[in-house]
Amino acid sequence: MPKIRHLAIIAMDPEELARFYCDVFDMEVIDRSPTGGVFLSDGYFNIALLPNRAEGKANGINHFGFLVDDVAEVEERLKKWKVSGPKARPDNRYYAETRATDPEGNMFDLSVHGFLKKETGEDRKTAAGEKTKTRENV
Repeated sequence: MPKIRHLAIIAMDPEELARFYCDVFDMEVIDRSPTGGVFLSDGYFNIALLPNRAEGKANGINHFGFLVDDVAEVEERLKKWKVSGPKARPDNRYYAETRATDPEGNMFDLSVHGFLKKETGEDRKTAAGEKTKTRENV
């Protein structure tokens, strides 16, 4: 099956946005274009941050998601950036526990359990309760 490995985001300030993604998600700059684009990678997925060439912000993506080991660690890194979130997703939403924005307002989800299995907030609460009960029985 084909695998998605690349996303392009139109940015008012590609360099600043690159600093954000490198700082918060440990991404690395892998290239820069002569036209001002900055290309990042986590070693698996690449993001192209392309300069906005039009007046105003072009319509683009709705949101994208990061699989993380520890949401609290990412939340801590986000504190120094002027961004919205992370905020809890409604319990009836699948896949991601929280959502935040980057400095240009692009929304992204944060998920510990991943994006391959449908899981609501209620499922996550039940699973967390079962883990607590298991620990108490040990």
